[in-house]
Amino acid sequence: SDGDTAAFAVETLRRWWFGVGKVRYPKSKRLLVCADAGGSNGYRLRLRKRELAQLATETGLSITVCHFPPGTSKWNRIEHRLFAHITMNWRGRPLTSHEVVIELIGATTTRAGLTVHAEADTNSYPRKIKISDAEMAMVTRQIKPYAFHGEWNYTIRPAKQTTTV
Repeated sequence: SDGDTAAFAVETLRRWWFGVGKVRYPKSKRLLVCADAGGSNGYRLRLRKRELAQLATETGLSITVCHFPPGTSKWNRIEHRLFAHITMNWRGRPLTSHEVVIELIGATTTRAGLTVHAEADTNSYPRKIKISDAEMAMVTRQIKPYAFHGEWNYTIRPAKQTTTV
């Protein structure tokens, strides 16, 4: 119900990890995130990288991000197959509220056994948050770009925890 920001996108990953992923994959040390290159998932967004770095540190996971090249997310077969089933489930019913949308998405299933989970996120996600050069420099220390298009493909390692005595 608020802005589709990088903080919102990463919060979605956080909710999945703590609600499903950590339980289903308790020995995991890494998380792979495939994302399109636009909107709240943009590969140039400083806020997204900062939020992912915080998530990596919070979870102890190394998070590898692979962005689809700009303009290619429309070729994402998995996404298209999912949205096709959601659309069939809606059957042209009026989307009169957020609750109706969440209920219709959450009721989506396929013959192959796919079930969809949907929930409301009532957090506030302010727009136009600026990440300073100094803060970005700290985040960059956690990022290892890959040789092939390192701007799109990189791993964010958890920050080393410092303890005070």
